[in-house]
Amino acid sequence: MSSHLWQFFVASMLIIVVPGPSVTFTIARAVAYGRRVAVLTVLGNSLGTLLLSVLIAVGLGPLLAHSHLFSVVLQLLGGIYLILLGGEAWRHRHAAAQAMAAPSQTAPSMVTVVRQGFVVGVLNPKSLVFFAAVFPHFVTRSLGHVTEQLLVFGGLFSVMAFCSDSTWGLIAGTARHWLVDTPERLVRMRVVAACVMCGLGALIGLSAVLG
Repeated sequence: MSSHLWQFFVASMLIIVVPGPSVTFTIARAVAYGRRVAVLTVLGNSLGTLLLSVLIAVGLGPLLAHSHLFSVVLQLLGGIYLILLGGEAWRHRHAAAQAMAAPSQTAPSMVTVVRQGFVVGVLNPKSLVFFAAVFPHFVTRSLGHVTEQLLVFGGLFSVMAFCSDSTWGLIAGTARHWLVDTPERLVRMRVVAACVMCGLGALIGLSAVLG
């Protein structure tokens, strides 16, 4: 299982560090309101991500434990969807940058910020696909306790996402004027995100077919 954990860590960092929906939302909040709001946004987002991972672990654990075919099909669908998400990020790379370059002036309340971050985390399609299609790839079926393994992966992923997204938020909050004044930098971030999601989707699909 240790080798699977290492592979899980690498794959998780690849999907976490690139600007997907959660990171884009965090950067937008940092640019608009500063670092405090950005970190609170990440807190809510991470709680939503953790809840999503728990729901998927409990729902998928028994199925994955008894059906290898189901696991393969799920990984294939997830890989395809990640490629579609990457294509979507590429197509809308300019629109996302323009939206972040128009910050508001009045910061929302702390409760509102956390709640909004939570909603983004629960509804994040990238996390949903990653939990449902990528987590099963790292499960050691011979050890049993598939649901428990998925829960561990979900907890680790949420902690990693909080640390990484908070870093994004702090950097963006500190360099908010630099980002707003040069939207091309935001566009390049979206391009990197699109390429990583497409690449990871292709690798997951290939692994499902060959494995």
